Amino acid sequence: MEERHVTGTGPRIQDGIDTTRPHPARVYDWFLGGKDNYPVDEERGRRIAAIDGGAPKAARANRAFMRRGTRMLATERGIRQFLDVGTGIPTEPNLHRIAQSVAPDARVVYVDNDPIVLAHASALLRGTPQGVTEYVQADARDPHAILVEAARVLDLDRPVALSLIALLHFIADEDGAHDLVDTLVGALAPGSCLVLSTMTADFEPENVQRGIAAYAAGGATLVARSRAGVGTFFEGLRLLEPGIVSVAEWRPEEAPDGPISLYGGVAVKP
Repeated sequence: MEERHVTGTGPRIQDGIDTTRPHPARVYDWFLGGKDNYPVDEERGRRIAAIDGGAPKAARANRAFMRRGTRMLATERGIRQFLDVGTGIPTEPNLHRIAQSVAPDARVVYVDNDPIVLAHASALLRGTPQGVTEYVQADARDPHAILVEAARVLDLDRPVALSLIALLHFIADEDGAHDLVDTLVGALAPGSCLVLSTMTADFEPENVQRGIAAYAAGGATLVARSRAGVGTFFEGLRLLEPGIVSVAEWRPEEAPDGPISLYGGVAVKP
């Protein structure tokens, strides 16, 4: 098996993890039924779910969208390199499990700047003997640093699947959301793909606004974008069918169960 390791200069595992305050990544983990959260996160998750009953369902639908998109790119488009920015706490099956189940030689780079994710990064490094999985400690708002680290593992002259799953609603336009996407996509070879999901208030505006307020009470800022707003991230790319839709409606394996307030789409770089 090729040697794999954690790179970057992020904080030590024991530093920077505050278990006395809820954290969005741990709340999301609780929504998914994970165990890497604390009572304060469960309390916040229950409060959000009481305000916005669709939040746990949206988290699960978003995770399923990631699985379907990754599997499709590996099987139908032959992608063998994956760059997942804003990884979050590992929740099985992780992206590399999906990709390497199709192509055991797939190479996967995970990127996050959260010390909580770093603490669990070893779970992201258990891939196939033929493939490579690596975790990079880097800030999504520094795409140039991400590309430098990713190039140590991935061949950027060959197609790469860039996954930005439930990341951009934590980054406002004025804070560089479009610069992030443009810089990363711009550095990738033709034939590369962008897999993206992000929050919207188009379907359930009142519930989403209540959920945003609940997250704000925990110190997290969320941005809900319209379909047209999400479409700007795909400019210059060729969207694959069915285009930009609720994540539950993107090539579903079963009939969607009501609206999901997350848009998702997959596009190819010409």
